[in-house]
Amino acid sequence: MRWLALLAWGWCSLGLAAETLRYCDYPVYPPVSWSDGQAVRGLAPQVVKRVLQELGYEMQVVVLGNWKRCLMDAASGRVDLVLAYRTGERQHYLAFAEAPVLREEVALFYNRHKPLAVKRLADLAGYRGGLLFGESYGTEFDRFVTRQGRIEYVSDSRQNFGKLIRQRIDFIPYERRTGRLFVAGMPGGEAIVDAPEPLAVDYLRLAVSRRSPLLARLDDIDRILLALQADGSLQRWLEESERDYRTQGRPLEGTSKNVGEAVSARQKQAKKRSLRSVNEHFEPVFNAAMATQVVFRDALEAP
Repeated sequence: MRWLALLAWGWCSLGLAAETLRYCDYPVYPPVSWSDGQAVRGLAPQVVKRVLQELGYEMQVVVLGNWKRCLMDAASGRVDLVLAYRTGERQHYLAFAEAPVLREEVALFYNRHKPLAVKRLADLAGYRGGLLFGESYGTEFDRFVTRQGRIEYVSDSRQNFGKLIRQRIDFIPYERRTGRLFVAGMPGGEAIVDAPEPLAVDYLRLAVSRRSPLLARLDDIDRILLALQADGSLQRWLEESERDYRTQGRPLEGTSKNVGEAVSARQKQAKKRSLRSVNEHFEPVFNAAMATQVVFRDALEAP
């Protein structure tokens, strides 16, 4: 039965390859997540990759047409994890790490040529705002958006801020750090300012689909994140990403579409290389097993 042992060894060796989990990103939030036109860059993919490596997994980056689609795919289990704010609605289909990746301050961005007269959230009812599909900035703000309804949704941050520059909308709620970095590279961006009072303060967290095998590893995820925070890795990666974005990643039209196509092409090439490597590894094992089977069969059939 030596050939059976060889076959078993071959299949076991194939099983040693790390399982690949799918991370969904919509790279329009520098320095957390952005695109250089070829790949997803930033703090978010770097953190996810390190966490998955520590847990023994490989990472596949999935880029979809808007952030809402990422959340929908996480809800259905088509992707394993995202980086997101924790809300009551999202907790129905996502399990959030307790250790945050980043504290974010959300501000109201507006055009200095059309200032806002706003002292409380209800005052925004007289203005028209812009949001990306799937964005959430806290329960109170989400309820306000549902009630007042003067919100225009788009898929791309460049389009959204472009409308604000042209005064087609009056405000955009956006992460202060990200918004400032984003408009700095846009024509006419000097007209955009952010209100000093924050609209909300929240924390970005790793969120695992409740349909993912990664769900059982939440305690391990928290342990790894706390270690990355303690040794300064999270802050260092954030600063490096901001520096790189300023020199390499100015917002481009169709960024998310282009990077999605580029990531998909590279992943297909990597898959082909992986399959070729597996074939090269397994072929001699299989051939040896078949030869052993022939010898064994001949021995049985011998008079």
